[in-house]
Amino acid sequence: MHANFERPEYPDIAREPLLELVPENTHAVLDIGCNKGGFGHSLKSARGVEIVWGVEPDKEAAFSAEGRLDCVINDFYHEGNPIPDGFFDVITFNDSLEHMVDPASALLLSKKKLNTGGRIHCCVPNIRHIANIEHLLFEQDWRYEDCGIRDRTHLRFFTEKSIVRLFSECGYRVLRVFGINEDWWHQDKRLRRVMFKLFPKLTLDMRHIQIVVIAEPVR
Repeated sequence: MHANFERPEYPDIAREPLLELVPENTHAVLDIGCNKGGFGHSLKSARGVEIVWGVEPDKEAAFSAEGRLDCVINDFYHEGNPIPDGFFDVITFNDSLEHMVDPASALLLSKKKLNTGGRIHCCVPNIRHIANIEHLLFEQDWRYEDCGIRDRTHLRFFTEKSIVRLFSECGYRVLRVFGINEDWWHQDKRLRRVMFKLFPKLTLDMRHIQIVVIAEPVR
């Protein structure tokens, strides 16, 4: 099934910080929002994952992914997808959950698709990243862009607390939560550096562009 869906051109990359989180003994992965298959292809080539399925609503990206993954569903992620229950060791949401109208439904559906011991690996943009806070405070604006935290196709926005709460409310046990892609130290941002030094606990979650959550269903 092919869905009519247009979105910005996103980089087709291995995403090594996320790739390294997938356990070496992983047999099957479902990549939600697989784009052109760069991450899934690296799972197979670099991590030895035998089976990688992808779900991708963009027609052209899904077509590219079909030649790299074992199965690609060109559609949004929903109950009607022909995805087997209880099959996957890991389901990944690599900057895809924030594009969904109802992220909770996606997480609830994923509980059916995971096998016993299976986990969710999720990465979302951090709305409390210092650059975004400065944009709100000093520019007094919310300017959408083609990519990044204020991507014009984002429907949901998360802090570390809110993404953990979402997983908990959907019946998951959060095993790890941490930031990746630290980006805050600039020589011309003296006020920023002073604030980080004076208020280390308050600003701790402002250092990273993205938040990673690893969680398992509460059985």
